[in-house]
Amino acid sequence: MAKAGRTLATARGVAGSDPDSSFVLAYDAARQAGTALLAQQGLRPTTAGGHYVVERALREQFGPGMRVFGALRRRRNELEYPDMPGDQVSPEELAEALADAQRIVDAATRLLPTLGLFR
Repeated sequence: MAKAGRTLATARGVAGSDPDSSFVLAYDAARQAGTALLAQQGLRPTTAGGHYVVERALREQFGPGMRVFGALRRRRNELEYPDMPGDQVSPEELAEALADAQRIVDAATRLLPTLGLFR
């Protein structure tokens, strides 16, 4: 969770100068928080399923509040592997992504101590 917090702080720090990287870092912070929840349960996403597995696990276990993770993941993929030249993050989209990532990190921080091994 500490890494998720640092990554989110870094995302905020570069928001003005590099909005696309800021978005990717915001997503990374949300993913790190989600992965921490899985690790607390003795689970780990594999390279075969990777980020999508984190999305599915969050959505299935923790409900609609984590649904936004999927939208962040898909948009991050569009930015990392663009189909259209010039596709960039708008200031409004970035502000929403940073807020969504913060909500995921906050929720994970609250949930983490309540989780035991997944059975």
